[in-house]
Amino acid sequence: MIGGGYVGLVSGACLAAFGTDVTIIEHDPARLDRLKAGTMPIYEPGLEELVTKQRQAGRLAFSDDLTAALRKSKAVFIAVGTPTRRGSGHADLSYVHAAARAIATHAPDGLLIVTKSTVPVGTGRQVASIVREARPELTLHIASNPEFLREGHAIMDFMKPDRVVIGLEDWPDAPSTARTLLEDLYAPLNRPESRLLFMGLESAELTKYAANAFLAMKVTFANEMADLCEATGGQITDVTRGMGLDPRIGPHFLTPGPGYGGSCFPKDTQALATSARQAGTPTQLVETTIAANEARKRRLAERILALAGDDITSCTIAVLGLTFKAHTDDMRQAPSLTILPLLHEAGATLRVHDPQGMDTARTLLPDGIIYAETPLQAAEGADMLLVLTEWPSFAALTPAHLASHMRGRLILDCRQIWQKEDWQDAGFDYHCLGMGRTRPHPCP
Repeated sequence: MIGGGYVGLVSGACLAAFGTDVTIIEHDPARLDRLKAGTMPIYEPGLEELVTKQRQAGRLAFSDDLTAALRKSKAVFIAVGTPTRRGSGHADLSYVHAAARAIATHAPDGLLIVTKSTVPVGTGRQVASIVREARPELTLHIASNPEFLREGHAIMDFMKPDRVVIGLEDWPDAPSTARTLLEDLYAPLNRPESRLLFMGLESAELTKYAANAFLAMKVTFANEMADLCEATGGQITDVTRGMGLDPRIGPHFLTPGPGYGGSCFPKDTQALATSARQAGTPTQLVETTIAANEARKRRLAERILALAGDDITSCTIAVLGLTFKAHTDDMRQAPSLTILPLLHEAGATLRVHDPQGMDTARTLLPDGIIYAETPLQAAEGADMLLVLTEWPSFAALTPAHLASHMRGRLILDCRQIWQKEDWQDAGFDYHCLGMGRTRPHPCP
């Protein structure tokens, strides 16, 4: 497994749990040292325990020696980063291509090369070309096996997936060797019935992007319906419940929020839109989703400022949640990175708390933001409280908790973690996305 980041580390540890001997190749010395010391470079529930167990069982190892690892391997997975290229919107494939060249130098005959990274359509063919141009004498097999791991639920998603998408070169006439090896690798998932979905390379690559783009559109649609509900007196929870009971739609990803973020939706929608334009088939829905999501974050900042009133420089806002979602330390493209700088620039005093994201946030957010060790410390003396991330520890807070710490009684819950009536009954001016009209409520 080339790459000890989120995808490689989770996938490698889970494959080891299936009984496979896995070596994770990591060339970043600092990250490799942490992995060897048993310290996880990312936060993912259950990952440290899983890695420790598989290392103790002798099925999982970490190394920077690709030559030695390939010498004893039947398959190699490329699980390196594919960040968005600055200015182009396309995925940066330099790490994938570098991995392919390294594999070509040391590959044994008959090796199966699997792209696990999220890559634009056509990347599998590029990997095949790089390797075969370097080693034309070898018989090598090429596959695509995109990941569908939700941060915060990655281990369960790998162990009990809805499907395992596998793209094979020259499908449906791909060599049986490649298919058999992958069937053996994922054998624990094939009971009572197979979850493996075989297809061609291009189809597998597009499936990953198409799935994430569709979910991003669903989130964005729910956000726009929430705005419409607020303007007309509707209740978004009723609307989405009525929608979600339709089996053609389903209830998932219909909860309004401050906009999507993270490592997948922003990057993958951009890459899919760019690939489509290059292919001469622009995806208007995806491009509109990207623009609407960015506008969502800016409009939410404007709404917060309007609620706070005219004298924003005397207003202290407690912010609960910095990561793009709960159960992760991932700050990539988090709505907080757009919203909080706008509030800070306007002159608001910000007191923030997040269970996992504050160390990274300190390097990304403006100086002058106050970081609190607990939610109640963040709320101390606040005129307004803003919920940006749906951490369970925030949902456990009660009106009595916050009333004894806050100076004001204004709340904007962007994640629907509380019941509106409970807070209104306790004297709070409680606002929730998609719950009827809102009016400015100046800070005391």
